[in-house]
Amino acid sequence: MTASVLSPSPAASRVRQYLALTKPRVVQLIVFCAVIGMLLAEPGWPSLQLALPATVGIWLVASAAAAFNCLVEQAIDSKMARTAWRPTAKGELSTAQALLFSAVLCSLGSALLYWWVNPLTMWLTFATFVGYAVVYTVVLKPMTPQNIVIGGASGAMPPLLGWAAMRNDVGPEALALVLIIFLWTPPHFWALALYRVEDYRRSGLPMLPVTHGSDFTRLNVLLYTLVLFAATLLPFIIGMSGWLYLAAAVVLGVWFIVYGWMLWRNYSDALARKTFRFSIWHLSLLFAALLIDHYTLPWL
Repeated sequence: MTASVLSPSPAASRVRQYLALTKPRVVQLIVFCAVIGMLLAEPGWPSLQLALPATVGIWLVASAAAAFNCLVEQAIDSKMARTAWRPTAKGELSTAQALLFSAVLCSLGSALLYWWVNPLTMWLTFATFVGYAVVYTVVLKPMTPQNIVIGGASGAMPPLLGWAAMRNDVGPEALALVLIIFLWTPPHFWALALYRVEDYRRSGLPMLPVTHGSDFTRLNVLLYTLVLFAATLLPFIIGMSGWLYLAAAVVLGVWFIVYGWMLWRNYSDALARKTFRFSIWHLSLLFAALLIDHYTLPWL
C-alpha cells in the first residue's frame, strides 16, 4: 500500500484543522450545560422545535468563540506544550482563514437562534461570545491573575442560555446554575495551571501560580471548593431539586473539598492532575444528578 493511500487527503486534513479550532471537548461541555438548562426549564420534555435549533445555535456560536480564541492566542499557544499542536499555533491556518471561519460560525449560530428560538437567547449567546472571545481572551487574560475568576462569568452562561431558549426569560433557577459554574471555574483551571505552571510562565500569561506562587494558588483552590459547596446547595434550598440531588451535591462537594485540602497540604503534580480531572467529573455528575432528580424522583 502506497504512502499516498495511507495519508489523509488535503481536504480531510483541512477539515480536521478547522474542527480542532472549535475545541470540541470544551464545546461539548458548554453544549451539555446548555441542554441541562433547557431540560430543567420545563416540567416535562422540552419542545424539539425549540431545543434542536437552540442546541445547534449555541454550539455554533461557542465554536466560533473557541476559533477566535485560537486566533488571538496563536503566539501564546505556540509556546505551550498543551496548545502548540493547534492549527493556528502551527501556522497551518492563516489569520484570515481562522477569522472568516469564526465569523461564519457566529453569524450562522446567531441567525438560527434569532429566527428559530428567540431574540433574547441570541443576544445572551452573542454577549457570551463577546465576553469570552474579546473581554476575557483579549483584555483580561493577559492583564490580571484574576482572569479566570472574572472571565468565568462567560463560561458560566450556558445553562442560562438553555433556560432562556425554552422560557424566553431569565429565572432564579438558571442564575443558581450560573453561580455554580462561575464558582467551579477557578479551582478547575487553577488545578490545571498548577501542574502547567512552566507552560504559563513561558507564555507570559499572568496566571495565579506564576504571579503569586503555588502555596497561594492552592489555598485559593481550597477556599473556592468551600464556597462552591455552599452554592451547590442552592437548587435544593430554592425548591428546584429534591433530596437525591442534595445527597449527590454533598458527596461530590465534600469529595472536591478533600481534593482541595490534600492539594493545599501535600502538593504534587500528579495530585493536581487528579484534582483537575475530578473537577470535570464533579460538574458533570452534579448536573446529571439534578436531571435525574428533576425527571424521575420528584417526590423525594
